[in-house]
Amino acid sequence: MEDVEDGEEKLIAAVRHIAKSLGRTQTMADDILQVFSSFDNRFFALDKTSDRHQRRRDVPTADPRQSPSPSPLASFDRTLRALESQVVRFVDSNRLIWSDSANAAAFLEAIDDLLDTATDLNNQASPATKPLLDRMDHLLRRCVLRLDEEFRAVIESTQPPVEDYDNDDAYHGGGEEHIPVANPVDTYEIIIDALPPGSVADLNDIAHRMVAAGFGRECVETYADFRRSFVEESVARLGLRPPPADGFLAAAWDEIEEEIPRWIEAARMAFLILIPSERRLCERVFASLPAYADLAFSVTCVPVASDFLSFGAAVASVDQGPERLFGLLDMFEAVRDLLPEIDTVLSDQYSAAVLDEMGVVHRALSASIRRIFMELENLIRRDPVKSAVPGGDVHPITRYVMNYLGAACSRPTLAEVMAEDAARVAVPLPVRVAWIADILLDNLEAKSKIYRDLSLTYVFLMNNGQYILQKAKGSDAGIMLGEDWIRRQNSKLRQWASEYQRASWTKVVAALRMDGLGGAASRSSSVATEKAIRDKLGMFNNYLEDIWRTQGSWVAMDEQMRAELRGGIAEAVLPAYRNLVARLRQAGDARWLLDRYLKYSVEDVEARINELFEGGRRSQ
Repeated sequence: MEDVEDGEEKLIAAVRHIAKSLGRTQTMADDILQVFSSFDNRFFALDKTSDRHQRRRDVPTADPRQSPSPSPLASFDRTLRALESQVVRFVDSNRLIWSDSANAAAFLEAIDDLLDTATDLNNQASPATKPLLDRMDHLLRRCVLRLDEEFRAVIESTQPPVEDYDNDDAYHGGGEEHIPVANPVDTYEIIIDALPPGSVADLNDIAHRMVAAGFGRECVETYADFRRSFVEESVARLGLRPPPADGFLAAAWDEIEEEIPRWIEAARMAFLILIPSERRLCERVFASLPAYADLAFSVTCVPVASDFLSFGAAVASVDQGPERLFGLLDMFEAVRDLLPEIDTVLSDQYSAAVLDEMGVVHRALSASIRRIFMELENLIRRDPVKSAVPGGDVHPITRYVMNYLGAACSRPTLAEVMAEDAARVAVPLPVRVAWIADILLDNLEAKSKIYRDLSLTYVFLMNNGQYILQKAKGSDAGIMLGEDWIRRQNSKLRQWASEYQRASWTKVVAALRMDGLGGAASRSSSVATEKAIRDKLGMFNNYLEDIWRTQGSWVAMDEQMRAELRGGIAEAVLPAYRNLVARLRQAGDARWLLDRYLKYSVEDVEARINELFEGGRRSQ
C-alpha cells in the first residue's frame, strides 16, 4: 500500500513538473493537463491557485473598441473545454458529490474557475464572444442545478425530525381530536442548533457559489422549503387547534378562551426559542451574505409568525362581554413581554413588518381591554329591575360586579392599559373603579324600589352595601376605591340600618310607652285601666307576631350584620318592654292583668329577635 501511495506522489510530482515546464507554451500545457484530467480525476486539484492565476494572466487585455483577436478567443475556448471536462463528470455523476469531501472541494474549485473565466470573458464581451458566453452560461446553469440538488441533499440528510409524540400524556382530548402538545419548559433562554456544524459549513460553501452565479434567490427558496416545513410542524406540535371553519367571529367565547393559554405558551416557544434559533441558523448558513440570510429567515419564519399574530388580532376584534377581559389581559401581557425580546430578531427589512404587526396586535388588545372594562358600566346601567331578590338578599349583579372588580384590580396590567389611552383623555383606573361602584349603588337603589315593604327595601340595601364593603376590605379593589369612599359607604350602611329600624320597630316601641296609665295602675277595678293595659299588650303582641311572620324569611348576609341589626332592635325594644312588665308587676292588684294578657315574657321577645334574618340565607 505504501508503494502505491509513493507511486502516486511521484506521478503527481512529475505532472506538476511537466505542466510547469511547458507552461510557457500555453497550448501544450493545456493539452497535457486535458490528457491527464481525462485519465485520472486526482489531477483536478493540481495547483489550482497557480493554474487559475496563469489562465487569467494569459487572457490578453483588449481595447474594448476592437473585436477580440482570434488568439484570446482560442485561449478562452481551450479554457472552457478544460472546465467542461472537469465539471461534467461531477454534474452527471449518479453519486452525491458531498458524500466525498475531496470531490466536493474539487467541484467547488472548478465552479470558482468557471466563475472567474466567465468574469474575464464578460469583460471582453463582443458579438464574437457570444457563442463562448452561451456555452459558459449553459455550463454554469448545469452546475447551479447540481449545486441545488446537493444543497437539498445536505439539508435533508441532516435536518432532525420533529419529535414524535407517541405518549398518551402528550395529547389533550380523545378520538380524532388528539392534539399533540409540547412538554412545558422552565426557561426560554434556549438556542437550538438545528443542523450540525459540518453541514452548516457545506451549505455555506454551496450558498456562496449559487449567489456568485446569480442564483441566490433560488438557493434561499430551496433552504426555506425545508426549514419552513420544519418550523410549521414544530409549531403544530405546540398544541394549537386550527381556527373554526367560519372564523373566530362566529365562535363561542368559551371555545376561544380555551385556546388562549395554549396560544400564549406556543407563542413564547415560537418567538423565544424556535424563531431565534432559525435566525441563528440562517446567519450561519448564509454567513457573509447578510441580505440572503435575512431573506431566508423571512421566507422561513414570517408566515408562521403572522399566523400567530392573526389569532391575537382576531381575538381582539371579537365583540363579547366583560368576561373576555381576563383572557385578553393574558394575551396582552404575553405580547408586551415578547416585543422587546424579539426586537432584534425581526428588525431586518423583510421581517420588520411582523414586528410592526405585533405592535398593532398589542395596541388592538389594549383598546379592546379598555372597551370591555368600560362596557361594564353600561352592563350595570342596563341591568333591568326584574323580580325582587327573596328576603332582600344580595343581588346577583352585586356579586358579579364586586368579584369582577376584585379580580380585575388584582392585575397590575389593567392600570397600565387604562393609562395608555391615546384616543381620549385617559381616566386612571381608581377613578373608573369608583365610577363603576357608584353606578352599581345607583342601580341597587332603583332595584330596592321593587319591594312593597319599606323595611325590606332597607334590608336589601344593607345586604348589598355590606357585601360591597366586605369585598372591598383588604382587596386591590378597596385600595382603588380609597378610604374616603369606604367611609361614605359605611355611613350609608348606618343610615339604612336606622331607616329600617324606624320603619319596622317604631310602632312596636310606641306600643310599650306608659303614657296615659299614670296612677291608674293602682285602681285595679278601673275598666279604663284594664282596657288600656289590654290594648297595649295586645298591640305589642300583634306587632311582634306580624314582624315575625313577615320578616322571618328575610336575610342578613353575614353574622356581623345580623348581630348589629339584632342588637339595635333589642336595644330599642327590650328595655321598654321590660319596664312595662316591671311596672305592672309592681301595681299590686293589677298583676292579674299580666297573668291574663301578657303573652310573651321578656326572654321570649329576646329569643324572637334573635331568630330574625336567618331565613333563606345563602352561604357565601
